Amino acid sequence: MPEPKLKSARKAPPGPEVISRRKPAAVRTAYSQAEREEIFRRFSIQRPEPRGELEHTNPFTLVVAVALSAQATDAGVNKATRPLFKVADTPEKMLAFGEERLRDYIKTIGLYRNKAKNVMALSQMLVNEFNGEVPQTREELVRLPGVGRKTANVVLSMAFAQATMAVDTHIFRIANRIKLAPGKTPEEVEDRLMKVIPRHYLYHAHHWLILHGRYTCKARRPECERCVIADLCKSPEKSCEIPAPLVELPPQVIGEAVE
Repeated sequence: MPEPKLKSARKAPPGPEVISRRKPAAVRTAYSQAEREEIFRRFSIQRPEPRGELEHTNPFTLVVAVALSAQATDAGVNKATRPLFKVADTPEKMLAFGEERLRDYIKTIGLYRNKAKNVMALSQMLVNEFNGEVPQTREELVRLPGVGRKTANVVLSMAFAQATMAVDTHIFRIANRIKLAPGKTPEEVEDRLMKVIPRHYLYHAHHWLILHGRYTCKARRPECERCVIADLCKSPEKSCEIPAPLVELPPQVIGEAVE
């Protein structure tokens, strides 16, 4: 008896292209939500009110200080700007001060000639387009000469109390080393950190990570024995599993940072 012929599968009638709905890709991080919560809880106990270590007196001097800090240490910038800001702490005063005199004040800072040009140009733009006031949006800030996304984020955070993530060398290293928010570019790391850091810790997170990278998880050799998250850390470079005692650190001494 011949075998019955199997009916071929019916083809779907031609029609509009079916759009597959994929779930958004998970944010890359080696830590669970509970682990991330605990990491930043410990940072908050260690430094309840972390602060940036660039000396400034107002939003304008902060913009100048951060712009000058590129490829330089905060301590070196503070040493140069301390006397400068006593005589030129507004865009108008900086323009009257002049580029030549400005160079004399900041010549101990790397790339000082180009930075002096940028400071004068950004001062001029602030006077011409912003009535001498530092703008409060990233889009406007990055238009200023010598001001990139990182500088803009620092100013928004420190001057205007906005929750931003300024990815400097310390944060870029930390995010990748401990696998908190690995990325190939500062922008990629910034985007991922903004997503993985618990929202209620986001405002101070920028400073916590910078200070952790500057004083504990150092570039040459991380001091894991002094780390309060040593037991949680997933870095392959980790040398200690026991966290340091979770106690509040002494108040920061701004202007005397050792890097």
